[in-house]
Order: sequence, then C-alpha cells, then structure tokens
Amino acid sequence: MILPAIFFYLFAGTCVASAVMVIVSRNPVHSVLYLILAFVNASGLFVLMGAEFLGMMLIVVYVGAVAVLFLFVIMMLDVDFVELREGFMQYLPVGLVIGGIFMLELLLVVGAWVINPTVTRNITAAIPANISNTEALGLVLYTKYIHYFQLAGMVLLVAMIGAIVLTLRHKAAVKRQDINVQNARTPEMAMAVRKVASGQGLQDADAAEWVK
Repeated sequence: MILPAIFFYLFAGTCVASAVMVIVSRNPVHSVLYLILAFVNASGLFVLMGAEFLGMMLIVVYVGAVAVLFLFVIMMLDVDFVELREGFMQYLPVGLVIGGIFMLELLLVVGAWVINPTVTRNITAAIPANISNTEALGLVLYTKYIHYFQLAGMVLLVAMIGAIVLTLRHKAAVKRQDINVQNARTPEMAMAVRKVASGQGLQDADAAEWVK
C-alpha cells in the first residue's frame, strides 16, 4: 500500500510542477517540453488507476502527436516575442477584466463544491470480469460521450489546419506546381517542329528558342 502511494505522490507532484512550468516558462519550446513531461506523469497516474490503455493512448496520441506538433509549429513560426510584447500594456486592462471574471467563476465553483457520497462507490466500482479495460472505455466513449468525442475531433482538425496555414509561406524564388497551367498546356506550346538541313544540325542562335 505504501509503494502505490509513493508513486502517486511522485507522479502527481511532478505533473502539477510541470503544468506550472508550462505557464511560467518564457521560452515556448521549454513550455512544450514541460507539457510533454506533464503528459508522461499523467499517463503514470492512469496506469496506477488501472486504466493502462488510456495511459498508453495518452503517450501515443498526446506526446507522440499533439505535443510534437506544437513543438514543430513553434519552431517553424519563428515568432518575434519582443515585437509581441510591445502591445502588452494596451491589452492589459481587458486581460485583467477577463482574468477577474475567470477567478470569480473559480471561487464560486470551489465555494459551492460538495462531494457526492456516491462518487466514491462509482469510482471504486470494479470492471466486470468479462469486459476488458479497453472495451469498457469504448462502450462509454462511443455511446454516452460520442458527441464530445466528435467535438474533440473537430477541434483537433481545426488545430491541424491552422498549423498548416500558419507555417505555409509562399516565396517568389521557389517554383511551385500549378495544375491549371499544366492542364492548359497544348502540344503546340510544348514542342516545335523544325526542319534541319542534312549535315548541319542545330545552330547556336536557335539554342535559346529550344530551351524555351
């Protein structure tokens, strides 16, 4: 009983500290690395609860895809944070008002929070022997919470499209494929028939036209 408690406090403490460092770190790359550490420790907590499938999915999906996507987007955007901080004081009053509203909502939630006596029994209820952890998770996720699952998929899709749009930069010196121009190309535009006299071949004056 002592060993699981030690691992619980280790994972929970590291997870909370990593979450704080995500917000406190000035370097966005460091924030993403702390976010990955928070995901890993949260996965350890899921394993301690017996939800090993959910813990492994947290590692594969969030650490292996989402957090790495954040890291690559931050590195490719090359954002000038000095320039972003120039208008900080301009938006400070609005930020303080919104922060105050959020703080008031949190205080109201914490002040009115009451533990339901049946929650403990529901959490500690054992999974039936004929149903695996993965099957039990799927039964709940794709029935009771199917709409939230689809909404989360839409949010991830929008985030992926936004990352592609932000990192896609057109440069004038780079040649890109234009399907419309290729489809509009005719045989007359692609080649020219020339009569070459026997034994003479092509002249140097015709080289530019042939290259064109």
